[in-house]
Amino acid sequence: MQFVDLKRREFITLLGGAAAWPLAAWAQPLHDARRLGFLSLGLANDAFGKNNTAAFLQGLDALGWKEETNLQIDWRWYGADAALAERQAAELIALRPDVILADGNPAVEKVRQQSKTLPIVFALVSDPVGLGYVDSLAHPGGNITGFESYTPSNYTKELQMLAEITPPVTTVAVLYNPATAPYGSRMVRAMEDAGKSIGMAVRDAPCNDAAGIEAVIAALPRGGGLLALGDIFTQVNRETITSLALKYKVPTLAKTRQLAESGALITYAFDIPDLFRRSTTYVDRILKGEKPANLPVQAPTKYELVINLKTAKALDLTIPPKLLFTADEVIE
Repeated sequence: MQFVDLKRREFITLLGGAAAWPLAAWAQPLHDARRLGFLSLGLANDAFGKNNTAAFLQGLDALGWKEETNLQIDWRWYGADAALAERQAAELIALRPDVILADGNPAVEKVRQQSKTLPIVFALVSDPVGLGYVDSLAHPGGNITGFESYTPSNYTKELQMLAEITPPVTTVAVLYNPATAPYGSRMVRAMEDAGKSIGMAVRDAPCNDAAGIEAVIAALPRGGGLLALGDIFTQVNRETITSLALKYKVPTLAKTRQLAESGALITYAFDIPDLFRRSTTYVDRILKGEKPANLPVQAPTKYELVINLKTAKALDLTIPPKLLFTADEVIE
């Protein structure tokens, strides 16, 4: 009996001191399993994060990779916090994974700053060539490759949509947070030229908080509109953006269907879970010995156009029949 009590006390003491153990001591790899680090924007438990995670696991499963069987996955989520992404990148690199899935530009930025050799597959990343992540889309050339999200051609199409509504948008502010969308200013420059061809002025509108969002929207002239870049900042602040756009009667085009559901006029978005599902093919190929340098960067293949007619009515706008006809979904 004394022996049992002693062991119990020793165990409790050991458990109490476990908080001081290094992370790696808790995260021991499975026997003979490969290791994957997952560094993602958003939150693990919201609908956005759950949908992407489910698609990613489905893709891995279809390729024969099963978590806790032959694949150890170390999950990290940084929301819209670039500083947190930096700390979590360091944690994952210390665990020595075989490959990291880096979701969002901040994740790629922070991992590549800390490792030049660890294979990285990215998803939801814009302008990988312009930002120096890869040498070219066809020949990445280093330890990074993946699935890009938005290109200037996408934004050009969206400007045209805003020009077609009645009354048309003649000035558009492009909203993003430079900390989470480092590609923002480059995209704006590309849109400025596209805007000139259709008689639309394009404003660069970086900001980093709710007060900044309101300042951007409130400063728009008559005929002004808002284009929210594909940025986790605009995603997590979607209720603020859409409520202020309604308050100031500003038509808004955004990049995820959640913004249309919150009240944005138009969303033109690629299928994000599909991109995560497709990213597993590169994870699989790297785990089987291929090099990121030889895997070309791929683009989205599925897009969805959602138009919110409730918002159009509230803003006293008319959506042209041609645009309505091409919509995948109309919210009435």
